[in-house]
Amino acid sequence: MSTTKLDRSISLPMLILYGLGTMVGAGFYALLGEIAGEAALFTPLAFLLSGFLAFISATSFAELSSRFPFAAGEARYAQEGFSSKNFSTLVGWLVILTGIVSAATLAVATVGFLQDFISVPQTLAILLLVLSMGAIAGWGIGKSVAFVGVISVIEIGALFYIVFVAGDSLSELPNRWQELFVPTSSTVWFGVFSGAFLGFYAFVGFEDMVNMAEEVKEVRKNLPIAILVSIVLTTVLYIVVSTIAVLTVSPQTLAGSNTPVAAILQGHGDFSMKMLGVVSLLTGINGALVQIIMASRVVYGLSKKDQAPTFLGKVNSKTQTPLRATAIITLLVLVLAIFFPLQTLAESTSFIILIIFAIINLSLWLVKGKKNKGSKHKISFPRWVSLFGFITSVVVLVFQVWQKFF
Repeated sequence: MSTTKLDRSISLPMLILYGLGTMVGAGFYALLGEIAGEAALFTPLAFLLSGFLAFISATSFAELSSRFPFAAGEARYAQEGFSSKNFSTLVGWLVILTGIVSAATLAVATVGFLQDFISVPQTLAILLLVLSMGAIAGWGIGKSVAFVGVISVIEIGALFYIVFVAGDSLSELPNRWQELFVPTSSTVWFGVFSGAFLGFYAFVGFEDMVNMAEEVKEVRKNLPIAILVSIVLTTVLYIVVSTIAVLTVSPQTLAGSNTPVAAILQGHGDFSMKMLGVVSLLTGINGALVQIIMASRVVYGLSKKDQAPTFLGKVNSKTQTPLRATAIITLLVLVLAIFFPLQTLAESTSFIILIIFAIINLSLWLVKGKKNKGSKHKISFPRWVSLFGFITSVVVLVFQVWQKFF
């Protein structure tokens, strides 16, 4: 196996930007309308609750990343908690599968957005998009994260643009805040919780950050900080934009729009609408790239522990990236994107992620019951927090299954 190591070149600001890029993207841009359909005027409250749910699990990822700062993080966390190499391997491959299916989901969604601008054969568009993302992922981690960072700035900047253009509606908040944050009946609360469970998926992505551990400077300190800061900033941004949305446009209009974020700027000119359409394309591209990078790092990490074929752990001496792992992940993404529909891919991604969240929260709870496990950590939360994270993950999983089959 090659002795070339991953390039430890990611600083705290870059990592926070990377974290924002994994969350602020296609999830929020696509889900805002559906959440408004469930929670109506209480959409901002739904995002507040979903942000809280995400933050609880994020604390477990943050603490575990400080205790065990290695690639293939989730697999390592499961092994430390459950003391089972086989179970650890299973978790690692679940994470890889999540990355592959999620990247395929975003690739299909992005091509769908593209069809609004230009008529291109779907298979050809998927082929070019996925291969381009694989090439960027293998180019070099500094360059890849810089690419993700640039698109992340554009994605986040578009939301700030909405605040700038339509932010006048916030002047109504002092007189209307109770309409948006104080539900008065159990029926309304059910809609809020339904919206919150749905909104939870707009935060999915922060868990990918732990798989960059061997490429982060001062990892035991910077990685946990970046995870938690990214979650908080994302939550605040979602609440502000969703508040503007429901004050500017009726929830029914948002729910009926294919591009709900763009619908906020109706009446502000064609440029604004087209610009947000382009940004929607970029969100899909960004998300797919992040997932390919993440999955290839987990394969690399597993191979180092003989839990995956050793040839996949080879790091290219020029790019300092696991090119073989990246190439195979890219090929699998391509196959899934071509042969499976968007809804099937999205539902599969969500289901697997919820299982992983439950396992990781329970892993930390078990780790904290053992002495001297990861004793060099820089951050720590009360043990009950990880147990609460496990319970909430299971509740969300059960709720999703109940909605699907009952």
